[in-house]
Amino acid sequence: MVLHRLKFVAALCLACVPALVALIPSEASAQTPAADRLARIKASGVLRVGTTGDYKPYTYLDPATQTYSGMDIDVAQDFARSLGVRVVFVATSWPTMTSDLVADKFDVVMGGVSDSPEREAAGALSHAYLSDGKVALVRAGDRTKYLTLADIDKPGVRIAVNPGGTNQKFVNANIKAATVVVIEKNLSFPQLVASGQADVMITDGVEAALAARGDARLAVADPADPFTKLQKEYFLHKGDPAFEAALDQFIDRALSDGTYAKLRAKWIG
Repeated sequence: MVLHRLKFVAALCLACVPALVALIPSEASAQTPAADRLARIKASGVLRVGTTGDYKPYTYLDPATQTYSGMDIDVAQDFARSLGVRVVFVATSWPTMTSDLVADKFDVVMGGVSDSPEREAAGALSHAYLSDGKVALVRAGDRTKYLTLADIDKPGVRIAVNPGGTNQKFVNANIKAATVVVIEKNLSFPQLVASGQADVMITDGVEAALAARGDARLAVADPADPFTKLQKEYFLHKGDPAFEAALDQFIDRALSDGTYAKLRAKWIG
């Protein structure tokens, strides 16, 4: 009888083991949750910033020195200092930016990122720090030739666009008759237009104006009347309320104290 009771107790204990194990936090579940990204950044001392390095004046990777520069590079460094950490820049591209963010290759994307429904669905967008819009970068002699989309979207017109971003999305949605040439190297576009290999580059007004100031052969067709209105923001993970709040507070403060105005004067003019 005693032996029977011992076997029953042993069986009951074994049956309880899975439930007990389920109550013990696993190594994975014990890790800091995504919502504590800010705490993890401060604990590690590193802010990982994804950036393309091909979009002046926001982000540029010097091929000779392998160092980044630009308006948003300065912002990233200032933001990291405000958190008491150092910044590490992680290379990404316009086609892979969203998947790289979702794969947690970095904490935030900085570098002239425009707001879009697709990015908002995949992650989160910070407060806006600059307003812009899509324009046509053309040869100076064609300044009045390509004022409207109807002028541009004609057979024989060659439009250069980089893949994976809002420029390509705009071109795909609005250009049906012209020839679209997709070029991987974003920095090569102004030269392609200036040399006559392409007729139009669709891009953001700030980038187009900078290219035109740097090359007398180029001009912005109608800078006062862009095709769209957009906001420049930073692209971060969903579900990180503390980190998102820290970034938004930094942006709001930098807008109000003149920091962004100084950076705009330095990098955009």
